[in-house]
Amino acid sequence: MTKPLLFSPVNVGRAGEDIALQIEAAIVGAQIVPGERLPSERELQSQFGTGRGVVREALRALKQKGLVEIRKGAKGGAYVKQVEATNFGESLAIFLKQKQVDPDQLIEFRESIDRVVTTLAIAHAGSKEKTDLVRIAGRLEEFVDDAAPDMEALAEVDRQLNIQLAKMTGNPIFEWIMQAVQLGFSSHDFALYDDPGYRRATIVNWKQTVREISANKPNRALSSITYHYILLRNCLGQREDQGENQLEIIAQ
Repeated sequence: MTKPLLFSPVNVGRAGEDIALQIEAAIVGAQIVPGERLPSERELQSQFGTGRGVVREALRALKQKGLVEIRKGAKGGAYVKQVEATNFGESLAIFLKQKQVDPDQLIEFRESIDRVVTTLAIAHAGSKEKTDLVRIAGRLEEFVDDAAPDMEALAEVDRQLNIQLAKMTGNPIFEWIMQAVQLGFSSHDFALYDDPGYRRATIVNWKQTVREISANKPNRALSSITYHYILLRNCLGQREDQGENQLEIIAQ
């Protein structure tokens, strides 16, 4: 039985763009699934009615978008990629840096997301998930009084707490968004961990938040989240003031 053709011939003027759009539509429409190999370049030339160079141009564009990967060797070719939160997070981070988004706007967005996630986690999560959250939060204790904490390990615990909370909503979209948020623009949060005083306050507040979530007390949990972002704003404000003072000293 002859396999049906996926694609249609393209117009010469915008052939590369049309090829990329048709392949992208096939991927989005699940006609070609992650891990599956696209037709060979020769087959694509035949289906699109165009030359090899134009096909390769379209495949490069799809690779840049993170939709396909090009493999070498006997089983080489263009394969559909599984789009991960990592790809989105990294792209989002670059986009935000290029747009120079104000830290206050990022904080406002993060606080809004955290409040929704916390409310849903309390409503939907079971006792085991809440116990797991408490267990992860307990790992923060070792960093409270450490004069020189392993910041990478501390950041990883913080990341796990945020993602665990998102999982507890029972809605995978929140989990994907939280993973992207953690990769994309969570760096402001870690300013809190650089300063010993803010680090202690942040860890104590994290543990309090988790306890309130575990005890099914949404109002208290949301108050703790509000306090976290008060700490963050104060911390960033102090850093900015210190930076201005240093510039004044240099100018003198």
